[in-house]
Amino acid sequence: MKPVQSTLRKWMQDNENFKENYIKIKKEVLADPEIKAFLSEHPGLTQKEITKSLIKLYEYQSQSKQCASCASFGACQNMLPGYSPVLHVESGEIRISYEKCHNRIMHEKQQAQEKLIQSVHMPKDILEATTDDIDYRDAKRNPAIRELYAFIKQAEKGLPAKGIYFYGSFGVGKTYFLGAIANKLKELNISSMMIYMPEFVREIKSSFKDDSTNEKVDYFKRADVLMIDDIGAEMQSAWFRDEILGSILQYRMMEGLPVFFTSNYSLDQLEGLLASTRSGIETVKAGRIVERIRQVSSAVEIIGDNRRYL
Repeated sequence: MKPVQSTLRKWMQDNENFKENYIKIKKEVLADPEIKAFLSEHPGLTQKEITKSLIKLYEYQSQSKQCASCASFGACQNMLPGYSPVLHVESGEIRISYEKCHNRIMHEKQQAQEKLIQSVHMPKDILEATTDDIDYRDAKRNPAIRELYAFIKQAEKGLPAKGIYFYGSFGVGKTYFLGAIANKLKELNISSMMIYMPEFVREIKSSFKDDSTNEKVDYFKRADVLMIDDIGAEMQSAWFRDEILGSILQYRMMEGLPVFFTSNYSLDQLEGLLASTRSGIETVKAGRIVERIRQVSSAVEIIGDNRRYL
């Protein structure tokens, strides 16, 4: 059997149309400004090598370089979507390789960032909240807004040790603030975990069935930023208060990891709620939990109208 290359070469010689197209393509490729610049940077390349590598040069010339002709990652026109061709010389031979293009890098970054916000039973509109959509017209909300931006500003330099305890009346936008902060932190590549307190209690109770309680508690302990929504909304057992919530807050306090909270109650009011158990009033233990909350967050009241009915 004759070698494939010699057979192909004979076919090219016998096929006039192919030869015409070949000559045309060769002229176009070698006239390309980027190809000309590449060849001028490597004067040692022989004409034989250039001719032999025409297919590689055509492959390079016919594709978009670093998204120059692509509107987005999804609209990439290259042979390898999201990869840009690169020409280089090795041992006197022309080589072509591929590197990630700008759009692919941004796409992968966005995908990675989407994973930075995790939640347990949080509504979609909260997970999509942004600081741009916060209503600034109500001056009564300004102190809370200032604290929100102060935290973000500090986070640009390094994760602060304290989060914020947002409290106020029903429907003033406390939970929306959490979502807005989480998405702003996402832009800084800081992960957050958001949990709705009543569902969190049920989640821990259900973990008894598969013996995963310690694993779940450990996860909440170590999250970069922990956000607990609606603390005080459900009567908790003394066991959950001390062994679960107390354990998480103690760890985060010792490690300097911030916690955000929302609540309809001030810290003093929350202390009273936490003290009330089936066994009676446990003021000391409730006070210990509230003191830990103060260590991992700063209390800020959000004042305003009930925005759920506006």
